[in-house]
Amino acid sequence: MRTSLIIGFLALSFAACQNADKSKGAQAFTPQQNPYAEKVDSANFTAISWLDGDKDLGTVTEGQQVEVIFHFKNSGDKPLIIYSVQPACGCTVAESPKEPILPGKEGLIKGSFNSNGRVGTNNKSIYVKANTTGGMDHTLKFKVEVLKK
Repeated sequence: MRTSLIIGFLALSFAACQNADKSKGAQAFTPQQNPYAEKVDSANFTAISWLDGDKDLGTVTEGQQVEVIFHFKNSGDKPLIIYSVQPACGCTVAESPKEPILPGKEGLIKGSFNSNGRVGTNNKSIYVKANTTGGMDHTLKFKVEVLKK
């Protein structure tokens, strides 16, 4: 009886861990977000050159939507796949290319910042995950000063 309880507890714990791991991975690498996300393979890693990784967007009036665009180039010899683009907070949204960027070609990451209720200096980040050598995680930053209406 005691042995079957222990085995049952271990099986339940194992199943819970498996589900937790899948849900974490689903946030960053789901085919619904990017159909190429399943193709993570270090043999296909490439290089990325950020043409403008930090931006100062100047001053805006509270309530304005501020667009930000980050340009990059695939400076490697394999197709560049952007797996996920995640803003650091809810006031920013961002989108990434859905298709791989071929070697030598350029692409962009578009973002939008909602300045409503954000009076003062705002330093924001967008996190990018891609099939890049030297690390898959990249941080794009922008700054904007919001004046009260």
